[in-house]
Amino acid sequence: MTVTTKQRNLPAVPSLGSEQSLNRYLSEIRKFPVLAPEQEYMLAKRYTEHEDPEAATQLVTSHLRLVAKIAMGYRGYGLPVSELISEGNIGLMQGVKKFEPDRGFRLATYAMWWIKASIQEYILRSWSLVKMGTTAAQKKLFFNLRRMKKNLDAYEDTDLHPKDVATIATTLGVSQQEVVNMNRRMMMGGDASLNVSLREEGEGQWMDILADDRPLQDETVADAEEATVRHAMLVEAMDSLNERERDILTERRLTDDPKTLEELSQVYSVSRERVRQIEVRAFEKLQKAMNRIASDKKLVPAL
Repeated sequence: MTVTTKQRNLPAVPSLGSEQSLNRYLSEIRKFPVLAPEQEYMLAKRYTEHEDPEAATQLVTSHLRLVAKIAMGYRGYGLPVSELISEGNIGLMQGVKKFEPDRGFRLATYAMWWIKASIQEYILRSWSLVKMGTTAAQKKLFFNLRRMKKNLDAYEDTDLHPKDVATIATTLGVSQQEVVNMNRRMMMGGDASLNVSLREEGEGQWMDILADDRPLQDETVADAEEATVRHAMLVEAMDSLNERERDILTERRLTDDPKTLEELSQVYSVSRERVRQIEVRAFEKLQKAMNRIASDKKLVPAL
């Protein structure tokens, strides 16, 4: 998959054509230097104020390794890594276009949201013609179910034990029926005929156990719009935190692979209890900021 500057008016990135060229691509992107905070800020200012394409190119290429790292985390969905990286690069470019350096956080922290969103939307489009998730909770379920089944030592290709269903539903904030339905869809391995037999003996078909639980079209549009608004609110609310609070909250609650208190205590040379206190305080500040923004926009409180 190739993205050109003509199509999106964005800087070019190293070519990534096929899985065979993946190793060469990964080798090439390691050559781009990591920017110091001051360099990143000045380049971002040049791009936002003057639309300097060279500044944008440096911002993008210095974060290509971040895209590759994130894309590797989505290899379990049966799609070529090269395509995941290409989609992630599109998200990175969009993140660079919308990045506001004066807000005080690093580009990687902001662009990560765009990279993951672009990859996840691509997976949802490609993995099945039947849309796998429409709400934020359903998408979270789709992208965490396989990992949680592994942690619970549940078999990949079988129905979940009721106890495991309850655990996953509680952890991810969805109904138990949503967990059951999503697990059965993922067991099918993507698109497949609904007339495929459930067992080798030919007894029963997939269509016998699948219910049409898709929301109405207006609900889907409303969910998508709400997700966009919530994301913008979160980005704005993060500005109420200082750099250490942002980093700790991001590493503890806003990543797919959160760090432990012990790991962060070593990073900041403080006790685990101090890290926990900072995390709690940062979340409370973020909650107040998002509720204030929601009130200003006449929305339901965000957290």
